[in-house]
Amino acid sequence: MLNKIHHIAIICSDYEKSKHFYTQILGLTVIQEVYRKDRASFKLDLALHGVYCIELFSFPDPPKRISRPEASGLRHLAFEVSNIDEITTRLSSYNIEYEPIRTDLFTGKKFTFISDPDDLPIEFYEK
Repeated sequence: MLNKIHHIAIICSDYEKSKHFYTQILGLTVIQEVYRKDRASFKLDLALHGVYCIELFSFPDPPKRISRPEASGLRHLAFEVSNIDEITTRLSSYNIEYEPIRTDLFTGKKFTFISDPDDLPIEFYEK
């Protein structure tokens, strides 16, 4: 019945800051950017390796997201990486703090977490 996950929608509080984070730091590419005047809202469609994956929205004064303590609902967004050390080096070059690298007890794979500009947990999971 289901084919695949089509996209993930993220609402940000500072559009330019989040746009910079997702495009310049994480390296997602812009498919389309639209300003919806009636909503005072941007909608930015982003792709990873040419595949549409994230809709970034801005809305006036969105409520804060509860990240910690963990609450019901979407827990985090995870990206597969080829080399965890390369991503942590890149993050460090932007002064982005990451959690200590851990190893998944079930798969033996390394992973770490950061937070996006609105404190959404982002995981990097080594291939």
